[in-house]
Amino acid sequence: MSKKNKKEINKDKTVRSINNNIRSSVRKLNPILKGIVGKKVDVAIRDLEFSEKRITKDIKKTLNSAVANAENNFQYDIDKLIVKEAYCGKKIMMKRFRPRAKGRAAPILKPYSSVTIILTEAQKMESHGSKS
Repeated sequence: MSKKNKKEINKDKTVRSINNNIRSSVRKLNPILKGIVGKKVDVAIRDLEFSEKRITKDIKKTLNSAVANAENNFQYDIDKLIVKEAYCGKKIMMKRFRPRAKGRAAPILKPYSSVTIILTEAQKMESHGSKS
Protein backbone atom coordinates (compact mmCIF):
# COMPACT_ATOMS: atom_id res chain seq x y z
CA MET A 1 0.00 0.00 0.00
CA SER A 2 1.50 3.31 -1.02
CA LYS A 3 1.68 6.40 1.20
CA LYS A 4 -0.85 8.20 -0.96
CA ASN A 5 -3.50 5.51 -0.43
CA LYS A 6 -2.80 5.40 3.30
CA LYS A 7 -3.41 9.15 3.60
CA GLU A 8 -6.68 8.85 1.72
CA ILE A 9 -7.88 6.18 4.14
CA ASN A 10 -7.02 8.27 7.20
CA LYS A 11 -8.47 11.45 5.66
CA ASP A 12 -12.10 10.32 5.85
CA LYS A 13 -11.55 8.81 9.37
CA THR A 14 -14.01 5.94 9.05
CA VAL A 15 -13.83 2.52 10.65
CA ARG A 16 -15.91 -0.44 9.53
CA SER A 17 -17.04 -3.70 11.08
CA ILE A 18 -19.01 -6.37 9.22
CA ASN A 19 -20.88 -9.28 10.78
CA ASN A 20 -21.93 -11.90 8.24
CA ASN A 21 -24.57 -14.57 8.77
CA ILE A 22 -26.73 -13.09 11.49
CA ARG A 23 -29.73 -15.34 11.99
CA SER A 24 -32.46 -12.76 11.49
CA SER A 25 -34.30 -11.09 8.66
CA VAL A 26 -33.49 -7.66 7.23
CA ARG A 27 -36.98 -6.53 8.12
CA LYS A 28 -36.33 -7.05 11.84
CA LEU A 29 -32.82 -5.54 11.77
CA ASN A 30 -33.54 -2.30 9.90
CA PRO A 31 -35.50 -0.44 12.64
CA ILE A 32 -32.83 -1.24 15.23
CA LEU A 33 -30.00 -0.07 12.97
CA LYS A 34 -31.83 3.13 12.03
CA GLY A 35 -32.20 3.87 15.74
CA ILE A 36 -28.45 3.98 16.38
CA VAL A 37 -27.31 5.99 13.33
CA GLY A 38 -26.00 9.43 14.25
CA LYS A 39 -25.58 8.66 17.95
CA LYS A 40 -22.39 8.55 19.98
CA VAL A 41 -21.04 5.05 20.45
CA ASP A 42 -21.65 4.86 24.21
CA VAL A 43 -25.26 6.03 23.76
CA ALA A 44 -25.82 3.50 20.97
CA ILE A 45 -24.40 0.65 23.09
CA ARG A 46 -26.62 1.68 26.00
CA ASP A 47 -29.71 1.74 23.76
CA LEU A 48 -28.90 -1.72 22.43
CA GLU A 49 -28.24 -3.05 25.94
CA PHE A 50 -31.70 -2.08 27.18
CA SER A 51 -33.59 -3.17 24.08
CA GLU A 52 -35.82 -6.22 24.45
CA LYS A 53 -35.06 -7.56 20.97
CA ARG A 54 -33.04 -10.78 20.76
CA ILE A 55 -30.94 -9.64 17.81
CA THR A 56 -29.53 -6.57 19.59
CA LYS A 57 -26.85 -8.79 21.18
CA ASP A 58 -25.34 -9.49 17.75
CA ILE A 59 -25.56 -5.82 16.73
CA LYS A 60 -23.89 -4.77 19.98
CA LYS A 61 -21.12 -7.29 19.33
CA THR A 62 -20.54 -5.80 15.86
CA LEU A 63 -20.52 -2.26 17.27
CA ASN A 64 -17.98 -3.23 19.94
CA SER A 65 -15.83 -4.79 17.23
CA ALA A 66 -15.89 -1.52 15.26
CA VAL A 67 -14.89 0.40 18.40
CA ALA A 68 -12.00 -2.00 19.01
CA ASN A 69 -10.89 -1.59 15.38
CA ALA A 70 -10.93 2.19 15.76
CA GLU A 71 -8.97 2.09 19.00
CA ASN A 72 -6.34 -0.51 18.09
CA ASN A 73 -5.83 -0.03 14.35
CA PHE A 74 -6.28 3.73 13.94
CA GLN A 75 -5.73 5.11 17.51
CA TYR A 76 -9.00 7.06 17.53
CA ASP A 77 -10.46 8.48 20.73
CA ILE A 78 -13.40 6.31 21.79
CA ASP A 79 -15.27 9.23 23.36
CA LYS A 80 -15.42 11.08 20.01
CA LEU A 81 -16.72 8.17 17.89
CA ILE A 82 -20.19 8.35 16.39
CA VAL A 83 -22.13 5.85 14.27
CA LYS A 84 -21.99 7.25 10.73
CA GLU A 85 -23.79 4.40 8.94
CA ALA A 86 -25.43 1.14 9.93
CA TYR A 87 -27.08 -1.06 7.33
CA CYS A 88 -27.88 -4.68 6.62
CA GLY A 89 -28.26 -6.88 3.57
CA LYS A 90 -29.75 -10.23 2.67
CA LYS A 91 -27.67 -13.40 2.80
CA ILE A 92 -28.65 -17.05 2.41
CA MET A 93 -32.12 -18.44 3.06
CA MET A 94 -32.24 -21.74 4.92
CA LYS A 95 -35.23 -23.77 3.71
CA ARG A 96 -37.05 -26.35 5.80
CA PHE A 97 -40.35 -28.15 5.31
CA ARG A 98 -43.11 -28.80 7.82
CA PRO A 99 -45.51 -31.71 7.24
CA ARG A 100 -49.14 -30.64 6.98
CA ALA A 101 -52.48 -32.36 6.62
CA LYS A 102 -53.31 -34.72 3.74
CA GLY A 103 -49.68 -35.40 2.84
CA ARG A 104 -48.81 -31.83 1.98
CA ALA A 105 -45.74 -29.88 3.04
CA ALA A 106 -45.39 -26.21 3.97
CA PRO A 107 -42.07 -24.39 3.54
CA ILE A 108 -40.32 -22.69 6.44
CA LEU A 109 -37.84 -19.99 5.36
CA LYS A 110 -35.08 -19.06 7.82
CA PRO A 111 -33.32 -15.91 6.58
CA TYR A 112 -29.78 -14.77 7.35
CA SER A 113 -28.44 -11.22 7.11
CA SER A 114 -25.17 -9.30 7.19
CA VAL A 115 -24.72 -6.15 9.30
CA THR A 116 -22.23 -3.38 8.49
CA ILE A 117 -21.49 -0.60 10.97
CA ILE A 118 -19.31 2.39 10.00
CA LEU A 119 -17.94 4.70 12.69
CA THR A 120 -16.33 8.09 12.31
CA GLU A 121 -14.65 10.55 14.62
CA ALA A 122 -16.87 13.51 15.49
CA GLN A 123 -15.64 16.89 14.32
CA LYS A 124 -15.87 19.93 16.58
CA MET A 125 -19.11 21.78 16.03
CA GLU A 126 -18.57 25.49 15.34
CA SER A 127 -21.27 27.74 16.68
CA HIS A 128 -22.68 30.46 14.43
CA GLY A 129 -23.89 33.30 16.58
CA SER A 130 -23.87 34.10 20.28
CA LYS A 131 -27.13 32.66 21.51
CA SER A 132 -26.75 31.78 25.19
